[in-house]
Amino acid sequence: MLQPFGLDETAQAVYRFVLTRQGCEVAEVVALLDIPEGSVRDAIARLSELCLLRTSSDSLLPGSPSIALNSLLERQQADLLRKQQEFAATRAAANRLIAEYDEVCGAGIRNEWERLDGIAAVHARSGVLARQSRIECLSLLPGGSQSLDGLDARRALDSELLQNGAAVWTVYQDCAFNDRQSVRYAEWLTASGGEVRTAPTLPTWMLVFDRTTALLPVSPESGHCSAFQVAGAGVVTALVALFEQVWTAATPLGEQRCPGDGGPSNMERELLRLLSQGLTDEAVCKKLGIGLRTARRMVADLMAKLDARSRFEAGANAVARGWLRPDNTPRSRQREACCDASAVVPLARNHELHDHADAV
Repeated sequence: MLQPFGLDETAQAVYRFVLTRQGCEVAEVVALLDIPEGSVRDAIARLSELCLLRTSSDSLLPGSPSIALNSLLERQQADLLRKQQEFAATRAAANRLIAEYDEVCGAGIRNEWERLDGIAAVHARSGVLARQSRIECLSLLPGGSQSLDGLDARRALDSELLQNGAAVWTVYQDCAFNDRQSVRYAEWLTASGGEVRTAPTLPTWMLVFDRTTALLPVSPESGHCSAFQVAGAGVVTALVALFEQVWTAATPLGEQRCPGDGGPSNMERELLRLLSQGLTDEAVCKKLGIGLRTARRMVADLMAKLDARSRFEAGANAVARGWLRPDNTPRSRQREACCDASAVVPLARNHELHDHADAV
């Protein structure tokens, strides 16, 4: 009961003994509690410091706990105030040091392109840019669930931005919300003043700070383990335009993703688009961040909605219903010129062998 006041078990036992046997002597305490005399005298000294015990001649008398403990609480409150003042001074010193660091780093990161190797370097630079940002941060965050360390790093970054008064606009991939921790984080960010949307696929990992500086992955396969910092106005303008295009098509957090008119959901529409480009099932799964069985089940559901018995027929019906636009990208035109492709866009010609199994 008295451990918070720095009293060990021996001191507590001595206090309770004196409380029930007022006027006892040290020898009586030693004998009846079977505690070494040195330990008893140490306990008496500590209790006397706290005014929980006083001596009269050779007799021991208990002190009033209300007076003694209130005095102790006042001392602890004073210590707490002192520690708070020390913390405030430490934080002020840390802010000055951070400002100096940012100023020195700022002098060295004004090149239009700089490579950051390793996730630690990327996180450190993200923190510097977040502290310097006062307008907004635009983020595309592909991939599924994030680790706790990743979420903690992201929370620190977003908290810094929000404290600076910067707007935080973030687009996650739909598959991230299969993870409860990611959902809770997105809800926290929204409640804190950020804006969150989701999309079935995202073109790349990307952070853009104040529309002047961006971080991009060195390789699409490596995520953001290593990144380029880009500061060229022309490149950043194009990246902002890309973000705004993705943002416009994305679904605000919490809104219904599935249509009520029997049409395809955003995820199904993206699945149709990817398959129409000739991607394998495995490549589609990687793009959408879902499992192979899930992707094939979605294809089977789409074929049922489209009343199709093959993927080719499903592609034709999807175009006819306006669910899928014919692939008229430069890459598709080049492929058609080389392969004399049909005018109707098929859904992944290399999957025709799976049609029967998927339809079942």
